[in-house]
Amino acid sequence: MVTSLNVRERNCRRFARVPTAERRETVLISSCNPHAPTFHGFSACAQHRARPFRRGVPMTQPRPIPPGYPVDATLPSTPATVEWGYIRADRAPVLRIKSGQTVRIDTVSHQGLNTKDDPAAYFGAAGIAPVDVLEDAKTIHRSMNRPDGAGPHIVTGPIYVEEAQPGDMLEVRMLDIAFRVPYGVNSTGPGWGAAPDLLDQPAAKVIKLDLARRVALFALNIEVPLAPFMGIVAVAPPQDTPRVSTKPPGPFGGNIDFRHLTAGSILYLPVFNEGALFYIGDGHAVQGDGEVDGTAIEISLAATVQLLVHKGAGRDMKWPRAEDDVHHYVMGMDTDLDKALHCAVRETAVFLQKRAKLTAAEAYALCSLAVDFRIGEAVNNVLMVYGAIPKKIFKVAV
Repeated sequence: MVTSLNVRERNCRRFARVPTAERRETVLISSCNPHAPTFHGFSACAQHRARPFRRGVPMTQPRPIPPGYPVDATLPSTPATVEWGYIRADRAPVLRIKSGQTVRIDTVSHQGLNTKDDPAAYFGAAGIAPVDVLEDAKTIHRSMNRPDGAGPHIVTGPIYVEEAQPGDMLEVRMLDIAFRVPYGVNSTGPGWGAAPDLLDQPAAKVIKLDLARRVALFALNIEVPLAPFMGIVAVAPPQDTPRVSTKPPGPFGGNIDFRHLTAGSILYLPVFNEGALFYIGDGHAVQGDGEVDGTAIEISLAATVQLLVHKGAGRDMKWPRAEDDVHHYVMGMDTDLDKALHCAVRETAVFLQKRAKLTAAEAYALCSLAVDFRIGEAVNNVLMVYGAIPKKIFKVAV
C-alpha cells in the first residue's frame, strides 16, 4: 500500500527580531495556523521549510506540538505497514510524502506480541482490561510471525520522502509523542543487559501509567516521571546491506534508544537510499541513559514527525546527531565501549570545529571543559556514547 500526498497550501511566515533586556528572541509573525511550531529558526511552512533564519540571532527552540495541529497524513500500524525485526532498503514504501510534510505514525510495541499468548490474555493476566489492548496489536499478532534471526521490534514504514537522495541529510522533527495505552512492559532476565549475570530467571513487569499525572506506577512508593520517545528512528541502510536487524543501531540510526528524542527534539540522519525510506517504532514511556537491563518501559506510541531533506548535507555525516532546546548531541558507536567513547569525542570535536569555528586544540579543550559524555545505549551489541554540548555557552547560536 502506497499513499501519495500533495503539499498543502499554507501561508508563509515572517520573522522579526526583538531585543530584550537579557537576550534577543525570534518572534513569529504569521497569518497562518497560530499553533504551528517553529524549530531552530526554520519555518514549518512547506514553501520555506529549508531556509534558516540565523544572522547571529539565537534560534527559536523546539517545543511540543499543540493539540489539534494539522498533519498531512496519518499512517496506521497494520500488517501491511509494519515490519517485524528488520530495517530494510528492499521493502516497498507504505507512504510517499514531500520534504516538509508532517505525518502522524502509529506504532505498536513488540511486548505482548512475541509470546504464544494472545495479547489480550498476556496483558489480562496483569490486570489490563481487554478494552485497553490495541486492536492493531491483536491483528498483527494473529497475522504476522517474527522471522527467524530477526530483531524483536516492530517498526512502521518505510516512508518515502520524494526529494531525498544518497548523500542528503534527513531532519526528523519530533513534533509530538502520544500514548496509545496506559501501560507498558519492562522485560529482562539472565544474559540480558549490562549486568547479564545479575538475574537467574526471566523477569517481565507490566507497569501501569497514570497519564493524568504523567508518572509510571513502578511500585507502591515509587513513581517515575514519564518522558516518552521513540527508541527506533531510522532510514534504510546502504544497499550493500539491504536489510539489518532492528537490534543494533548504526549510521542509519535505528535502535539508538536515545532518551532525549522527546517531543520538541530533532534527529539528523544521513541518507543512503533514494527516498530515505524512513522507519520508526520501539516506543518507550521512560528510560534512563544506557537502558541497562535491556529494555525501557516498552509501550505503543503515536509519533507526529516532520521530515525535511537537506541536499548534500549527509555526505560528511558518520553518525546521527540530535538537538533540543538545551543541547546539541553528537553520537559515536562501536561494539567496544572505549572505542564508542573515542568516536563520540572525535565527532564532537569535529562538530565544534565546523560549527563554532574552533581549532582542533580548542575544540578538544572545550570537549573537556563543557561537554558531558554519557552512555546512551549499553545493551544492543553496538554501544552508543553521546556528547551533550550545552547551547548556553555560545553567545551566537551554532
